[in-house]
Amino acid sequence: MSPTPREGMSAQVALVHDFSLEITGKDSGSLLEAGALIPAGTRVNVTYLAQEDLQLRVAAARAVRELGFVAVPHVSARRLRSRAELDQFVGALRADGNADHLFLVAGDPRTPEGPFPDTVALIESGVLEHHDVREVGISGYPEGHPHIPDHLLWRSLEDKVAALHQRAVEASVITQFGFDADHVLAWAEQVRQRGVTVPVRVGVPGPAGAKRLLAYATRFGVGTSAGIAKKYGLSLTNLMTSTGPDRFIHALGERYDPRRHGELRLHFYTFGGVEATADWVRQFRGSAS
Repeated sequence: MSPTPREGMSAQVALVHDFSLEITGKDSGSLLEAGALIPAGTRVNVTYLAQEDLQLRVAAARAVRELGFVAVPHVSARRLRSRAELDQFVGALRADGNADHLFLVAGDPRTPEGPFPDTVALIESGVLEHHDVREVGISGYPEGHPHIPDHLLWRSLEDKVAALHQRAVEASVITQFGFDADHVLAWAEQVRQRGVTVPVRVGVPGPAGAKRLLAYATRFGVGTSAGIAKKYGLSLTNLMTSTGPDRFIHALGERYDPRRHGELRLHFYTFGGVEATADWVRQFRGSAS
């Protein structure tokens, strides 16, 4: 359970309270350099990229823990070639004390490389119970998915939460990043209306150049119309400019109602800029408090 924000916090600071970060395996050195800027106990997700091997992922999770943060390693269902590979990975994480919290995702390959076609298959494999996993994060898509219809996304979300609850494993959701606060809040309200009450971490891109953000948005199927880009603060005429998520978070805080949207926190996609993101969060918390 996430700590409760202090009384008197602004809505924006409350959202950033207990924020989380996402890094790749090769970012552990950058995390060390940024360590003094990040509160102890911060959750740090470690992605599961095709070009990074098991040893690098395990070492990155170990570095997260040694720096005083909470490691949340990702497990990509369709990239696993066998059940033995799954057990080897989660077993290595458990040996380091890093299997309490996992993030399960289907993964990019359209065709599975092994026996696991999706996240539900991982949950139903028994790996969580076998390795005493206590909490699992799953994906949410406020902007939709380029290859999956909305009705299937909703069914998948509900099925995953139900499967985790059946196994007495805590669940949470991390959303894909987006640029439209209204869209995110409308999605969060629908999540609650469907009876899904688990905590949601809203994906936010850390400070980066407009060109880089738009490239990631295209890659992940995030909508970036001219109107939305302007609302977020992206310049489509000068792609060399850099921007942070200030406008997005202010808009989110202004409209966020816990009674309608449930528990929301922020999850920062660092895109390799771990120190820049951590410093931005520190400055934002100071200016918004």
